[in-house]
Amino acid sequence: MQSPPPDPLGDCLRNWEDLQQDFQGIQETHRLYRVKLEELTKLQDNCTNSITRQKKRLQELALVLKKCRPSLPSESLEAAQELESQIKERQGLFFDMEAYLPKKNGLYLSLVLGNVNVTLLSKQAKFAYKDEYEKFKLYLTIILIVISFTCRFLLNSRVTDAAFNFLLVWYYCTLTIRESILINNGSR
Repeated sequence: MQSPPPDPLGDCLRNWEDLQQDFQGIQETHRLYRVKLEELTKLQDNCTNSITRQKKRLQELALVLKKCRPSLPSESLEAAQELESQIKERQGLFFDMEAYLPKKNGLYLSLVLGNVNVTLLSKQAKFAYKDEYEKFKLYLTIILIVISFTCRFLLNSRVTDAAFNFLLVWYYCTLTIRESILINNGSR
């Protein structure tokens, strides 16, 4: 004997119930994500403000130390040098810390992108972006070489020259934006 044919509406309703349960989980995960994102933003602001205050105090301390250094007795000079080296070391540590915090864009990125945060927060993201940038340069360079030879030897017209020039301008504009994002993220 054959089993009765499956009920299409029943299958749809069971699938809908499964989707509903998954959706509830997604909603809870998204809510938790938003809470954590808010916490992260507050931590970033707190860190940035604390580092800014510390850097200002370090600069003031270095200035006072520089002013009083000529009048220090010779036995205090070694302690002053040690303090100066600790100040420089601390400034280097702050530089490393700031690499993982959002920062204001430079003039060029502000003009092109506005007030968009382009800070990549992890080393993996920075490496992936730099790798993507290098691939972009390689592929577009090859494409531009092929197109330039095509325009020069096969399709010698003003329209193809104009299209090629547009492609070059787009390439260099995109390249400068990507380079600025890399520089903003600490790439050298």
